[in-house]
Amino acid sequence: MEQPTSGAGPADEAGGGAEALGRPLPEGVRRRVIALVADAFGGLTVSELPSQLRQYARFTPTRRAKFAGNAMAAALESDAVFRQRIGERLGQSQPELTGALEAGSPPAAADPLDVAAAAYVLRPTGWVKLVEAAGEEVQRADAERADEETRRELEQVREELERARAQTRAETERLRTELEAARKEAESLHRKLRSAQSEVKRGEAALRRSVAETDAVRAESAAQLSAAESESRRLKGRLGEAESALEASRRAAREGRSVEDMRLRLLLDTVLDAASGLRRELALPPATTHPADTVDALEPGRMSPKDIAARALSETDPALLDQLLALPQAHLIVDGYNVTKTGYPQMPLEKQRLRLLGGLSVLAAQTGAEMTCVFDGAELAAPVLLAPPRGVRVLFSKPGVTADEVIRQLARAEPPGRPVVVVSTDREVADGVAKAGARPVASVMLLKRLSRV
Repeated sequence: MEQPTSGAGPADEAGGGAEALGRPLPEGVRRRVIALVADAFGGLTVSELPSQLRQYARFTPTRRAKFAGNAMAAALESDAVFRQRIGERLGQSQPELTGALEAGSPPAAADPLDVAAAAYVLRPTGWVKLVEAAGEEVQRADAERADEETRRELEQVREELERARAQTRAETERLRTELEAARKEAESLHRKLRSAQSEVKRGEAALRRSVAETDAVRAESAAQLSAAESESRRLKGRLGEAESALEASRRAAREGRSVEDMRLRLLLDTVLDAASGLRRELALPPATTHPADTVDALEPGRMSPKDIAARALSETDPALLDQLLALPQAHLIVDGYNVTKTGYPQMPLEKQRLRLLGGLSVLAAQTGAEMTCVFDGAELAAPVLLAPPRGVRVLFSKPGVTADEVIRQLARAEPPGRPVVVVSTDREVADGVAKAGARPVASVMLLKRLSRV
């Protein structure tokens, strides 16, 4: 920023033109001069302003001081007419200060900066001394203010240092206390750790003893189990031998009775032949047992449901099912869901049941065989409401019991020799009913037979 340093121009009045500043205008005085010019600027017309300042004519005093400070200071220094006009405006706004300066006795109570700024504008006799004195006063005041601020800052620093020292002492004491507590806690934890390690070692030893005892018990249990299984097999063998001996004794007893009956019957036939009149009176039938019947040999057996399979084309040929159902008093037992889920699994369960039972009803009417259809009811929330079709017995398994178990119970309930046919693809069901004397057939066979109904 440009600093006005020299005296007035050649147009200055004789009283102030001989005086000039020997050094730059003090900064405080310069700011106050620019403020005075900015305030007085607005009272001048545009034609009264120097050409370089006319562009700031419409600015506010604050904006003039901010943007035109250097230009106003330069114009005030070099343009005596402009300085005279500013002095006139200053005399109108501050007549007392202006009059005192022109009289050579500035008021003692006035601000030195205001006095120096007004003297710089008006240029009365001795104005340089007033400006320099104001500058020295400002510098002295700034120095005193700086010293006071330095003392305050020093005192504040001392207070902060003392507080920091006190805080450091307190923090050190706290840390020392915490360190002591941590040391004691660490010692306690070390003792607990050693105790825990001892406990772990004792536990590991006890665990090894327990494992050894468990292994010994397992070995002893395995030996006892092996011995028990051997004894069980031996007892089963003896039981089988006893059952065989009992059956042999029963057969021998039956054969013994049959021989005696035969001999008595032959003796009776001899007597009857000798006394034909007595036979006509008694009307006894001729003897049906002959001595040749007592010869121990194998006789041809009767056909059973298992023997019928020899006449069928294959295990899934429905003709085999017709032959089985044609036997006297045949009983057909059907694993319901096994058949329906094999033939039409995409249908709902209710429609599966109705379709299967409808086909079984027609088959029962055609063959006259007894028919029982078993469904798995273990997972049903409530009993199924169903009107069984004519000729078909419908059963649902109870909770906790599967349909397979009900089928095996039905097969075991039949007397030996009765033709019983069980329809199921489940191998476990087929094996179970086969042991009870029933004939298992595949579900596909029944589905093929029902497709012809």
